[in-house]
Amino acid sequence: MNNYIDLFENWLDNYKIQLQSTNHYDNVLEKWRENEKYIEEINSQNLPFTLGHNQFSGMNINEFTQHVEPQNFGKRINKQNYKQNQIKEKLPNYVNWVEAGAVTPVEDQGDCGSCWTFSAIGALESAFFIKTGKLIPFSKQQLIDCDNLKYGGKNHGCNGGLMNRAFEWINMKGGICSDFDYPYISSYGSNYDPSNNTCSVNCKLIEGSQITDYIDVFPNDVSMMYALSKQPVSVAIDTSGRNLQLYKSGVFTSKTGTNVDHAVLAVGYGTENGHDYYLVKNSWGTSWGEDGYIKLGRGSQYNNGKGQCGILLEGSYPIL
Repeated sequence: MNNYIDLFENWLDNYKIQLQSTNHYDNVLEKWRENEKYIEEINSQNLPFTLGHNQFSGMNINEFTQHVEPQNFGKRINKQNYKQNQIKEKLPNYVNWVEAGAVTPVEDQGDCGSCWTFSAIGALESAFFIKTGKLIPFSKQQLIDCDNLKYGGKNHGCNGGLMNRAFEWINMKGGICSDFDYPYISSYGSNYDPSNNTCSVNCKLIEGSQITDYIDVFPNDVSMMYALSKQPVSVAIDTSGRNLQLYKSGVFTSKTGTNVDHAVLAVGYGTENGHDYYLVKNSWGTSWGEDGYIKLGRGSQYNNGKGQCGILLEGSYPIL
């Protein structure tokens, strides 16, 4: 038990976890200890992936789900412009837009349900880089504050949204501002109420950042791989499950659902130790996963072709 306590207190220190009382300490310790046992159990099975501690280790699965799921992450309405439905060209075996310099660093969305902004903006940043050679961090906060009913949008700030709607808003407004000009301040959703904030009109739109259209990717592996060979793709995944909560490294092959509730950015694909994968950038900081990334298993064996964690269901990317 003492060894568990030492490890637990090291975890508290590493992740700057503040506990309010002895009861709170005991409660979090018990959940952390259960997760420690679970990590040891799964890692002893020599699976293609490993688990490890992160900022979510003091939560049970219900608390984790409530923490990461936005309230209004709905299903997209497809435009039916599936231009990758009939693909004839040979696809590369390996694509990695991070290595190509087309992806901005991993960030942490914090307690705000703003995953949709990180996904949509990430796709736009990469598309802009591919077109111009410039990697500019664009503003997530502008979407949170401005892409809502009050200002002509359809999303819900820290309470969720859809990437397609964000693309449409950026198209309507003629572009987006930089993150330097309109920085992200919604990391702590409990202390930030976007309904009390106003949409700033003082920032300058980045020239060339206007989205002219977007493509919905046909929900199969060939179409997703084709799209990823051209540019990163906004996708949604099902985050339910303890294995995803505590994911550390490797190709994630655990059984999952397809009730997508979290937006992320697919930035490539490849094969590791005989297991095909999609490389996905998350917005839970660099302490989760492989420095903020996850390799999701790729292939028709996942969820009857819907993709690991449903990754194939809501793929889309912007056109500049």
